[in-house]
Amino acid sequence: MLVQKTSSTLIDTLRRRRQRLAALINFPVILWSGSSSPRNYPANVFPYRASSHFLYFTGLPLPNAAILLEAGKLELFMDNPKPEAALWHGEMPTPEEIAQLIGADAARPMAELDSFVEGAATIAVQDAATWTRQSQILNRWVLPQNPPQGIDLELAKAIISLRLIHDADALAELCQAATVTVEAHKAGMRFTMNAKIEAEVRAAMERVIIAHNMTTSYNSIVTVHGEVLHNEQYHHSLLAGDLLLADVGAETSGGWAADVTRTWPVSGKFSSTQRDIYNVVLAAHDACIANIRPGVEYQDIHLLACSHIAVGLKDLGILRGNPQDLVEMDAHALFFPHGVGHLVGLDVHDLEDFGDIAGYEEGRVRSDRFGLGYLRLNRPLRPGMLVTIEPGFYQVPAIFNNPHLRSKYQDVVNWERLSLFADVRGIRIEDDVLVTAEGSKVLTIELPTDVNDVEQLVQQAN
Repeated sequence: MLVQKTSSTLIDTLRRRRQRLAALINFPVILWSGSSSPRNYPANVFPYRASSHFLYFTGLPLPNAAILLEAGKLELFMDNPKPEAALWHGEMPTPEEIAQLIGADAARPMAELDSFVEGAATIAVQDAATWTRQSQILNRWVLPQNPPQGIDLELAKAIISLRLIHDADALAELCQAATVTVEAHKAGMRFTMNAKIEAEVRAAMERVIIAHNMTTSYNSIVTVHGEVLHNEQYHHSLLAGDLLLADVGAETSGGWAADVTRTWPVSGKFSSTQRDIYNVVLAAHDACIANIRPGVEYQDIHLLACSHIAVGLKDLGILRGNPQDLVEMDAHALFFPHGVGHLVGLDVHDLEDFGDIAGYEEGRVRSDRFGLGYLRLNRPLRPGMLVTIEPGFYQVPAIFNNPHLRSKYQDVVNWERLSLFADVRGIRIEDDVLVTAEGSKVLTIELPTDVNDVEQLVQQAN
């Protein structure tokens, strides 16, 4: 792995992050970067991705490394590469040279880490080899599937408070990811009419991301079966009358993510029913973005989306009743079951390895309501937070065929009227929105959402 250079500005930012952490806690912290995981034999590995918490304080995706953070200082623990590694991976800088690149105060071999673990907090890394090592060296279980406890929980809360609000260097990276993501979506739209299966559109989109020396920030969703929310199958044929839902985002080499969804007609022209539902979703999307500003509760943004979905479906004759009552009884969730969005940052669902400790304001718990149970973020918005806004409409057989739900909502859904919209399996419209002191800024605004503009992009087949 080649190590990129870091600027003096980034080094200053990394030092400020460490100093801000030191102001919040009074104990040492050890963070591991993680290691590659084998696919099918040791030398054939999955693409390496460093722990986001490690990245936040070092800026470089260093495999098999650890850092000690204490009193605003950072010491790097990393071994020299084996001499024979140069044959396969090229010449690598020494740990001392890397320490200079990230503004570390010292560099030590990994064997010395054992001498610094007393009283240290940590965060579990996702790969099994690393969290096993963490558990062994700290003499306690450190498991990614378990919520942090004790000083690990104190550390988690401190890191959350830092990473919720993005500094200037983070925002610069997030804007780069957003710009490339917009370009990728435009390429996908323009290629669709020449494609025969979903995989070809996916390739057109990911080609743009790879050409910018980035990777995808999650497994791309490019599907005519938009009712499957995280569909990662790409073999379906693209047929006239289909809608293609593409949820694709870029990730910079520093690990910063974008997350964008658009839905467009394979033929370049929405049917009347598709256009009607699309505009319902778009109205919800636009209303939510218009109401984002500091102090607003994100759950209220979600409920605003629910209200617009309910109003729109009532106007189309799909739902019956007062829209406010429909939302209170979660009837909208038959078609919009997930939350309106989430945090974005170093992780595409930022800080989600902490679960609701990060997503929910202290003292709040996740609802068991059908229409609120999948809400990933329940905090008041603050300047510097980056969130997605992604309302949708889906006809999910598992929901529609659920006997309990079918019975509960039998009087408020006009199933006969709904059958006329059978060509709308799933629609989602998603943008990345930065909360500013004055209101908000859509980082992905250059990607059209208007139906006519979307159609024109698709019709620009290349």
